[in-house]
Amino acid sequence: MVKHIRKVGNSNALLLDKAIMELLGLDEGGEVQLTVDNGSLIVTPVTPRAVDKERFEACLNRVVADRREVLRRLAR
Repeated sequence: MVKHIRKVGNSNALLLDKAIMELLGLDEGGEVQLTVDNGSLIVTPVTPRAVDKERFEACLNRVVADRREVLRRLAR
């Protein structure tokens, strides 16, 4: 999934889709820990909440359906 960095005031923001927020167990205003590892940005919830298997699969299926063509191109 490709996301764009957006200008917000004097800062920049990475906007996350609702499905991604649900997969991470985050709500608006939630806190995340940012880590840089070998040039990759890792976003981890500070206080993750448990996400049950059915909810996880529903969110994952929604993301896959929404990004099916991009995922096909990446698989090649």
